[in-house]
Amino acid sequence: MSTPSADTRRVALVTGAASGIGKATVELFASRGHAVVAVDVSEHGLESLNRLDEVVTVVGSVTEEQVNKAAVNAALEHFGRLDTAVLNAGTGGTPPLESPGAVENADRIIGVNLRGPILGLRAAIPALRASQGSAVFTASVAGLRGDPGNWAYNATKGALVNLVCAFAIDYAGVGVRINALAPGLTRTGITANVTSDPALLAAIERRIPLGRFAEPVEQAEAIWFLASPAAGYITGTTLVVDGGLDANLGILPLPGQSL
Repeated sequence: MSTPSADTRRVALVTGAASGIGKATVELFASRGHAVVAVDVSEHGLESLNRLDEVVTVVGSVTEEQVNKAAVNAALEHFGRLDTAVLNAGTGGTPPLESPGAVENADRIIGVNLRGPILGLRAAIPALRASQGSAVFTASVAGLRGDPGNWAYNATKGALVNLVCAFAIDYAGVGVRINALAPGLTRTGITANVTSDPALLAAIERRIPLGRFAEPVEQAEAIWFLASPAAGYITGTTLVVDGGLDANLGILPLPGQSL
């Protein structure tokens, strides 16, 4: 299969690229002929992506405006354009509201999960306007419902869902589509404490209609769809990819299960 020329090759920017859904997205887009700018705070985590053809890495925190500008500039300098911004970087770790340092920790989560995507889109919009491209935010099913002991993460992901609606309206007129992915439980570093505990994993999977956690590449495939021409009439929406978790009220056992 021939390699697309520099003039026709599409270019994606992915934040939170060193692991989990972000890494799977970089690998998927690169395997399908895209050039990719991979951004993460972990230089070590990005090392494995340097082996991929047409992948440029940028080390830094998405909470810093200059890092987001540098990522977009890397796309333009190396590849001449930017077609897709996948604003995926996120963090968790919410402490109890009344515990020492709870608000300061929430500020950290807000910085990565909310400020980061805002700065990322702000930096990318001129290039996306030029390419008639799109942005995909990684929200979460945790932004659609509440979880015990997860208030700061819930709040930031819920804000992203509404932010996508607002930004989609603001930029539809200039040809930029903006959507969100709401992943359900996925086998990433964030869920390692669950997936490494067989009893806890089995208990949680019983609540998922499809009966399992997602693999990161399954979320990456959904991001690919939202960024692709196949989603050309979709903007301002949140695509839930959670194995049916959000569809289940959770009070009664699933079919085939006992109380």
